Amino acid sequence: MDESPSLPDTLDDPRVTDRFYRRVDGPAGDLHLLGVVHDHPASVGRVQRVLEAVDPETVALELPAAALPLYRTYAHDADGDTDPDPHDPPRFGGEMSAAIRAAPDADVVGIDAPNWSFCRRLATRLIADRVPASTARRVVSSLGGATREALTCRVAATLTHATSMTIACDDPVEYECSHEDPPERQAEHERSHVAGVQALLGSVETDDSALAYRDETRERCMIDRLETLRADEATGDVVAVVGIDHLEPLADALA
Repeated sequence: MDESPSLPDTLDDPRVTDRFYRRVDGPAGDLHLLGVVHDHPASVGRVQRVLEAVDPETVALELPAAALPLYRTYAHDADGDTDPDPHDPPRFGGEMSAAIRAAPDADVVGIDAPNWSFCRRLATRLIADRVPASTARRVVSSLGGATREALTCRVAATLTHATSMTIACDDPVEYECSHEDPPERQAEHERSHVAGVQALLGSVETDDSALAYRDETRERCMIDRLETLRADEATGDVVAVVGIDHLEPLADALA
């Protein structure tokens, strides 16, 4: 029997390719992993197209749970319109709020740190590895920054609900292409951008054990959360939206 065509082949969209997409079969449903570049028009378009095609029961976002209320607000707001077109990109929140808008009936979960699971796992690893105090301090400092950012999102969501203003935590990233450009132009620019960033990172010494501890623990927690979701029969099909650098490690671990 011939294999079914892959989702990228079915959609025939230059923004949805094997470079940014993986599928992992699960006992309760399929897991579709989407790699994204924050705020990039091609990533927003990719998220919208895949969610429209898959129509999943669950959307998993690389966001802390505390940030979800703010991104839900972004998803449901468009220049004051409380019933925005799901095909229009949100004003704020990039691909994450676009995912929420494109799947209004799906359960939305945040799979990123900080959370208690992450803190426990990180503390256990630091103690077990007997890391130097200087490394531990840098890890705690980076964790503190992430926690403050998550709490800022929570406060911004509360203020947005309590007032007539939409509170933005940060300005959208601007690229040399826009949502109005054809998909081919968006995809070409995104590929070039990713290649340039990866080449730059590859030429710079990044042997920071504190950063490695944090990011490896984050990925392990995201893997555990996705494993739990796809093992739950009530979860159904899942679309997970994560940074492009996490796509390959998550796909390999979950496969």
